[in-house]
Amino acid sequence: MVSATVIYAAVPISAVVMLGLLRKWRSRNWAKCISNTCLRGKTFLITGANSGIGLETAKALVKRKARVIFACRDIDKAKKAVAQIRQEQVTGGELIPMQLDLASFESIERFVEVVKAGFYKIDVLINNAGVVVPLKLDQKTKEGFEIHLGVNHLGHMYLTNLLLDLLKKATPSRIVFVSSTLHEKGKLDFKDLNLRSEIEEAKKGKTSRHNPGYCNSKLMNVYLARALADKLRESGIDVNACCPGFCYTNLFRYFVRWYHYILMAPFALLFMRSAKQGAETVVFTATDYGIEGHTGKFYRNCAEYTPAYPFDKSEETKLIEYSEDMIKARKPL
Repeated sequence: MVSATVIYAAVPISAVVMLGLLRKWRSRNWAKCISNTCLRGKTFLITGANSGIGLETAKALVKRKARVIFACRDIDKAKKAVAQIRQEQVTGGELIPMQLDLASFESIERFVEVVKAGFYKIDVLINNAGVVVPLKLDQKTKEGFEIHLGVNHLGHMYLTNLLLDLLKKATPSRIVFVSSTLHEKGKLDFKDLNLRSEIEEAKKGKTSRHNPGYCNSKLMNVYLARALADKLRESGIDVNACCPGFCYTNLFRYFVRWYHYILMAPFALLFMRSAKQGAETVVFTATDYGIEGHTGKFYRNCAEYTPAYPFDKSEETKLIEYSEDMIKARKPL
């Protein structure tokens, strides 16, 4: 007769094996970037490349012999990421760590000056860095913008505009905005883009399921990609947005407690992608020659995706005008 100890040991092992098989089955639907073209001679600039999806994107590009600029807020973490990749990959492209704080216009300007002094062209700009912060913390950028608006949208918009001349020198070149399908939950209130009313409600303990600051900033990313695509059409610069999928990264570190790891483990195994799996669509959007010349699109699972959000040209124009005014004024309007 089989002992009770053996039975008790077999049950959790069987459960783990079953979850593993289910994850493997589910991950079959997660696309992979099959393009493996050598990128030698091409320069890629990735914001937030020291961790998560940005780091995995950088690894994939370096493996394809690309030169990659790691534009990161924490230069020490950027250097550690570079050292890690050099240890993992015997051969590959060039890795260049540089300091960039998207929460400061002055930092963006200094960064662009250094880039222009050291590089003749940028082939692909990947606007990947992003923050997700509880609204009740009321975090702001150096210029006083609500943190999601300032970093995820305005910081990348300002950076992109300042680098356009280097992108034009590399045509055909690309701009990729790493957004999210959560942009479909966004709702823009032009009387309160800094979300003062939402923040005050959050401070009182009233929160919504989806962080409005994050969702709105991801919507702004898509609107900016569409606006730039129209502005740069026929210039040789393709501008697209993409969603890496629901990934297990440190992006949501403010919201996760130790017990969440236990409670969410089965859910994470079944539904959450690793950072490497999430990077597949980013790499596809940045490198696949099959979509060269396609601009103003949104990609998910390495394929074009049609968002459910009812995009409106007048709303897009208004957002760009407001954003340009805020960048020029260097303060909330």
